[in-house]
Amino acid sequence: MIKDFASASRQTMRFLRERFGFQLWMVTRAEGEDWIVLHAEDHGYGVRAGQVLRWSDSFCSRMMRGLGPRIAPDCGRVAVYQAAPIAQLVKIGAYIGVPLTRADGSLFGTLCAFDPQPQPEAIAQELALLELMAGVLSALLATELQAAEAVRRAERAEAEATRDSLTGLYNRRGWDLLLRREEERCLRYGHPACVISIDLDELKLTNDREGHAAGDLLLMRTGEALRQVIRATDVAARLGGDEFAVLSIECDDASQLLARLRDKLAAGGVKASTGTAARRADLSLQQAFEQADAQMYLAKRQRKQQGG
Repeated sequence: MIKDFASASRQTMRFLRERFGFQLWMVTRAEGEDWIVLHAEDHGYGVRAGQVLRWSDSFCSRMMRGLGPRIAPDCGRVAVYQAAPIAQLVKIGAYIGVPLTRADGSLFGTLCAFDPQPQPEAIAQELALLELMAGVLSALLATELQAAEAVRRAERAEAEATRDSLTGLYNRRGWDLLLRREEERCLRYGHPACVISIDLDELKLTNDREGHAAGDLLLMRTGEALRQVIRATDVAARLGGDEFAVLSIECDDASQLLARLRDKLAAGGVKASTGTAARRADLSLQQAFEQADAQMYLAKRQRKQQGG
């Protein structure tokens, strides 16, 4: 029974395997240099869902650039596929690859297949069927991604009750809720995401020297700095005391965001230590946040040792 993009992908791969054979069928996500396996029907290559390969090494990246055909019954006759790095790692005798697209026509990933042996030339005549099935999957994906955006907005509305009264950012409970929900979308669609951990360096000193009213102003300036640099889809939270965090949605590199944040904090007279990490297939958002937190504490220790 087809309920969503995931179940449609699995049923499509099973149908195509019964019709064409091929040891491996995949539905993938292309994101930067990552080629993420969302779903796999594998009977010999040892590929599993969640595995991350290099997009630039793949046949699919060459197919998308128009360098090779969407159906190659005998890859030995296609020089550009023979030269691809993936062909040096595993035996690929035949290949099928068709794009999966978002609603705006941009590339999401591919529906593709591999077999170690060359296949009958007749399969090249089946391109229209494969493109039709990829088109149906793309339409379902676009609808589901649009629905996911609506769900994300509803989650933010639900989390409104978890706002920190001083800074207006989400509190720890809101952060935990939204982080968990975003992890579910990352698993389903292969979305990238990054987290930033922030810890103020002088909140206690400010409270002790100038009073808690001054400390509150420091916290509010931090909250305002975060609001000014994040996108509408991102999440900023005050986790408690002098600890803050940012979740950057569909982002595979937070370095530019972190640089803007540091500049904005400095402009507001806020000294802070920061750390960042990106979610990967083998690293959940919670684990990435723990990694970012460890990086932040390392930066804080180094600053203290240097007398800063």
